[in-house]
Amino acid sequence: MAKLVVSEFISVDGVMEDPGGSEGSARGGWGVQFNRGAEGDKFKLDELISADALLLGRKTYEGFAAAWPSRTDEVGFAGKMNSMRKYVVSNTLRNPEWNNTTVVGGDIVGEISKLKQQRGGDLLVNGSCMLVHTLIESDLVDELRLMVFPIVLGMGKRLFSDRPHAWPFRLLDSRPMGQEGVLVVRYEPKREKS
Repeated sequence: MAKLVVSEFISVDGVMEDPGGSEGSARGGWGVQFNRGAEGDKFKLDELISADALLLGRKTYEGFAAAWPSRTDEVGFAGKMNSMRKYVVSNTLRNPEWNNTTVVGGDIVGEISKLKQQRGGDLLVNGSCMLVHTLIESDLVDELRLMVFPIVLGMGKRLFSDRPHAWPFRLLDSRPMGQEGVLVVRYEPKREKS
C-alpha cells in the first residue's frame, strides 16, 4: 500500500500560496528569500527520489508541466521529476502533455483510495491547495512534511481549510534547515486504533 505524503512550503501562519513566485500573486516568492541550506536541498531531493509518483491538482500540475520538462541538473532532481509517474486531479484536463501523466477525475476520493491500494512507494503531493484540503478532510493523508519558513504573510491560501473540524497529528520529526530559521516538521495523523 502506498503512503500518501503531503509536502509543502508554508509560512509560520500556515500560508502555502506561491512560495516560489511563479503563480503571479502579489505576495509570491516569499520562500525564495530564505536559504534552506544544503540540508534543506538534500531533504527535498531525498524525498523526491524515494517517491514512486506525484499526485497534483490541475493548477500545480500545469505550472510544473510548463517548467520541468526543459530543466536539467547534476543531482538528478529534474530527471526524476520528468520521468516519474504523475497523477493530476482534474475534471477538465483531457490531454496532459507531460510524460507519464494520468488524469484522475470523477470520484476523486475513491480514485485516490484505489491508487493508494495499488502503489507500493510514496505518493507525493506538492502545492495543490484545494486537493490537499480534500485529502486531509477525507483522511487520506499518511504524512505531512512541512518546510516552515520564518515569515508571517497574514493572508493567502492556507494548508488547512476553514471547515470546523479537528485533525490531530503526531509529531514524527523536526529539525532546522540552514541558518535562517527554516524548519522541517513531519507529522502523521493521530488515528483511532481499531
